[in-house]
Amino acid sequence: MPELAARWQAIGQEWSNWYAQAASGLLGAPAPHAPFDVKLPKGSAPGAFDPGGLAELNAKYQAQWQALWTAAMAALVPDTSELRPVPEVTHPAVGDRRFAAKEWRELPYFALLKQGYLLLGEYLSELANVASLPEEDKKRLAFVTKQYVDALAPTNFMATNPEVLKRALSTEGASLVQGLANLAADARRGRISMSDEQAFEVGRNLAVTPGNVVFRNELIELLQYAPATPRVHRRPLVIVPPCINKYYVLDLQPGNSFVRWAVAHGHTVFMISWRNIPQELGLTTWDDYLEQGVLRAIAVAREIAGGENVNALGFCVGGTMLASALSVAAARGERDVASVTLLTTMLDFTDPGDIGVYISRDALAAREPALLAGQRVRGSELAGAFASLRANELVWNYVVNNYLMGETPPAFDFLHWNGDSANLPGPMYAEYIRNMYLDNKLCLHGALTMSGQSVDLARVKPPAYIFASREDHIVPWKSAYRSTRLLGGDITFVLGASGHIAGVVNPPERKRRNYWTNPHLPDTADAWLDGARMHPGSWWPHWGAWLARHAGARHAPPPAVGSAAFPAQEPAPGRYVLESPG
Repeated sequence: MPELAARWQAIGQEWSNWYAQAASGLLGAPAPHAPFDVKLPKGSAPGAFDPGGLAELNAKYQAQWQALWTAAMAALVPDTSELRPVPEVTHPAVGDRRFAAKEWRELPYFALLKQGYLLLGEYLSELANVASLPEEDKKRLAFVTKQYVDALAPTNFMATNPEVLKRALSTEGASLVQGLANLAADARRGRISMSDEQAFEVGRNLAVTPGNVVFRNELIELLQYAPATPRVHRRPLVIVPPCINKYYVLDLQPGNSFVRWAVAHGHTVFMISWRNIPQELGLTTWDDYLEQGVLRAIAVAREIAGGENVNALGFCVGGTMLASALSVAAARGERDVASVTLLTTMLDFTDPGDIGVYISRDALAAREPALLAGQRVRGSELAGAFASLRANELVWNYVVNNYLMGETPPAFDFLHWNGDSANLPGPMYAEYIRNMYLDNKLCLHGALTMSGQSVDLARVKPPAYIFASREDHIVPWKSAYRSTRLLGGDITFVLGASGHIAGVVNPPERKRRNYWTNPHLPDTADAWLDGARMHPGSWWPHWGAWLARHAGARHAPPPAVGSAAFPAQEPAPGRYVLESPG
């Protein structure tokens, strides 16, 4: 019994030292003698922390550490080798599945690891929160702190994860061998696999709605989908997807394809498929995306439809491009669009959400000369940045399962698409970051010039349907709501449940989630939600009823897609979507 107690004491000292080093590594302070006793380093900026607040915080967590250690020692039953579970002093956050295994509760060693780690995370988070820093710097410190804490979780290491150890023993080491093979395969791909790589293939079981490429230039292919109803609406729908990933997020599998649903409800749908930018297109600009992409697609669709105005839909940055292009067209006196749908789109970047932690003037200035000279922004860079915003779910979860447990990730079409990233041209990216995220000029009347025209979103007069997702961490829904004050036409705002992708791709047949509507548009998003009505299920039928009012009467569809000027060239999904990042 004395030997066991001595071992516990040694473990406790090791962890105490480790916590101290972790805290000092983040804050740059000398290693304190106790796990929660951070002192300011010599020469640090005056007022970095309020001394009284810092002392109170240290005392609070020292007391919690003492309570945890007392509970851990009480788990030893006197005069026996029996161990009791360590009572819970702290708990994982709701939805945190990292510590679901019973060993984290029932075995004192792992219980101490878990609870000590959670205490450290809470402490560092509160410490970052009380730092006396400018608001933007404070957000970045909080983000870096969370990244640091997430990375140090005992679940991420073989020796301190009981599930990994148990699986290694039960498979006689085969799980570790397979994990190394998975790691090597992902190293060759340059990214972490989030879905079974063999489960999906574009054109085989993804992006399979029938259609044809009817137009191609250096930047886009334009797909026209075949009609699926005896009669179709007179006015077609042109979709502008994000250019950061591939278009088929809106045409995944037949059961959750937004495109297929729209076609099945009598709409003639055109889809832009953006080029995965090769080196020779590295100098492509934002204006090129508007002229050769959005405006060209609208013009081709109008010609194929016999001169009819079109309905237009933009998703994420595709929505930002669509609104910009329509402002340019309005300045030219062109009225080619009858209605506008914006899905999880920002036009006012006052609050850019979590992604703002990566964006700063210093960072852009350091890279801007290379970007303007044609350096491409790799799709893997952007995918990694977005994944890091939800590191436990989109990074460490797969590190543990793929590499430590030796498992193959389950087949998941969203995550397969998420890993199919695309390159962007440097000048276009630099303009987007500076004009939107840093200077926030798009929402200002006449502050930007695009394609030789002064941009004013108030000139965009068609009726608009603006959809936001309530848990969206890329386009916060309150930021999307600000668009209701910017566009010049009649506005319908709808809020859906879930996040950036799952909130949008929510087919009615699955009867999942819910959405909110409110015909009134008060000044603030909170006031809108206070007066909103919740509806169960998908928002698609609500949007479909709105779009039908702007789509014109139905008539028999043409015998074939395309036209004499723009004939069908090859079957969808086309060739651009299949190009590798290169």
